[in-house]
Amino acid sequence: MLEYYIPLGIMILFGIAFGIVMSKASEWFGPKNPTDVKQSTYESGMEPVKSARERVSVKYYMVAMLFIIFDIEVVFLYPWAVNFRKLGMFGFVEMFVFIAMLMVGYLYVWKKGALKWE
Repeated sequence: MLEYYIPLGIMILFGIAFGIVMSKASEWFGPKNPTDVKQSTYESGMEPVKSARERVSVKYYMVAMLFIIFDIEVVFLYPWAVNFRKLGMFGFVEMFVFIAMLMVGYLYVWKKGALKWE
């Protein structure tokens, strides 16, 4: 029974080895002539103005998380739209409940002031 897992183990080992080799290939074969300009922090071609160790506002992370949450939820609308006719009224009601729950969450976040950037 264990012999059925041998190809899977070989495939996993091959995948790990391939990942390591490909991630190190640029280090092994790439040019090695570092300069001060190449080692400096890149900020759109401008000189860095602040340290990378400064605190970032929690509002930034809150807006980013909310964007990800609501953006990913919209992905669930595509399969529904493709199968809209086949799902019939049941699918319509279910999607209406789903969108209503999203709207309640959005209104809650809005009333809490999480979207205000001050």
